[in-house]
Amino acid sequence: MRKFKPAVNRKYLILLSAVIWNIVGILLNLIAAKWFANFELWQIGFAYSAGGVLGLIISWFGFRHLAVKNINRISKYPEKVCVFAFQRWQMYFLVAVMMSMGFIMRSTELIPKFILAPVYVGIGLALFLAAFVYHKEFWSLQLKSSKVYVKKN
Repeated sequence: MRKFKPAVNRKYLILLSAVIWNIVGILLNLIAAKWFANFELWQIGFAYSAGGVLGLIISWFGFRHLAVKNINRISKYPEKVCVFAFQRWQMYFLVAVMMSMGFIMRSTELIPKFILAPVYVGIGLALFLAAFVYHKEFWSLQLKSSKVYVKKN
């Protein structure tokens, strides 16, 4: 069974996390942008302004710390590790619940799109920005492991 385990170098888990957070952040913003066709101009401005502020706050005080925590956890893994270990197993359940809640909120009129749009923009922006914590760590590891040396004069 171990033979079929998709193992990668742990630094690629960090890159995978970065890419996933970037993609999800972009997708959440694309979903919100689709709703803008039915908004008035001031509502679009409100959604981007409130979402931008919300995104900066969530990224700085929440997701950035979560990314650092995840990097520290991944750094303790053996050199080769299962590709699905980029997040803790318990988080897969949380992600499924969050995706389900997002689908329910989008497909029903429980929360008006005018209120939901800034939340999607904010969380999307927060994920996108916090992903750069992963990118920075990955490229730092890449540079450390590369055989390129800079000759000093």
